[in-house]
Amino acid sequence: MRATPKSRSKAAPNRRQARRRRQAKRRRLVIQLVLAGGVLAAAAALLIPGGGGDTPSTGPTTQARAVPSLSESPSADASDTSGARVESPSSPPSASAPASASTGSTADPGPVKGKGTFTTATADGDAVGHGKIRRYKVQVEDGIGVDAAAAAKQIHNILSDKRSWTTDGKNGFQLVADGQYDFTIKIASPDTVDAICATGGLNTGGEVNCDVGPQVVVNLKRWNTGSPQFTGTIDDYRALIVNHEVGHRIGHGHEGCPGKGKLAPAMMQQIYGLNGCLPNAWPYTADGTYISGPSVP
Repeated sequence: MRATPKSRSKAAPNRRQARRRRQAKRRRLVIQLVLAGGVLAAAAALLIPGGGGDTPSTGPTTQARAVPSLSESPSADASDTSGARVESPSSPPSASAPASASTGSTADPGPVKGKGTFTTATADGDAVGHGKIRRYKVQVEDGIGVDAAAAAKQIHNILSDKRSWTTDGKNGFQLVADGQYDFTIKIASPDTVDAICATGGLNTGGEVNCDVGPQVVVNLKRWNTGSPQFTGTIDDYRALIVNHEVGHRIGHGHEGCPGKGKLAPAMMQQIYGLNGCLPNAWPYTADGTYISGPSVP
């Protein structure tokens, strides 16, 4: 039966209403999908590394600084490069040198080249300090005339001193001969130091120390003769190099001289000169006061 004009006029509004209902339903569906997509995107930003927030850097964070040769002015500029960090030359004499000898002395610097192999000190020590305990080994290159056990004992005594880093109450250290460890302190001939430090892109020039990966590499020449810029004793300078390098490992950066006549911070690169400060090997005073200076690159 054909629809009459009256029936068609009634059907038209019904069709328009149905069409509007379908359109409204589609709009609600689109909105729901958009909202769902936003939730998923936000979740992805939280779950995917680098999305929606900072992540810890896994790249190298240290800077290498070329130390001028001892014949140059200590105020000479040095360029910064990425990678491992070259530090102020450690100076103390060999194990047989007098404890009272001053740095920059005419003590025998030792051989330029050792055997390239290392002896690990068989000495162990009790953990000192509180908080995070870092275990370390001491290794000495064969053929350079330094007794590994004697060197390890001296380094252990430095880190155990109340003027060293354990005074902060957050860091501790333990000398180990084997098993798991966090870093190694190596004493090596100038040629071997150059070879090891070169793996970090550093040119130590047979003169200075460096810090590469888990290794603190101490130049035998500095260990035996010290630095002419540091007027303290050889043993004081040994303490300086240990405290300086370990300070970097627990998060301290370089510091400058806080003022003429004041103690130089242990984190000051004293090989460049004291700039009016007094030579000092320790991060803390005997009464537990931190010896600080302005932050420098």
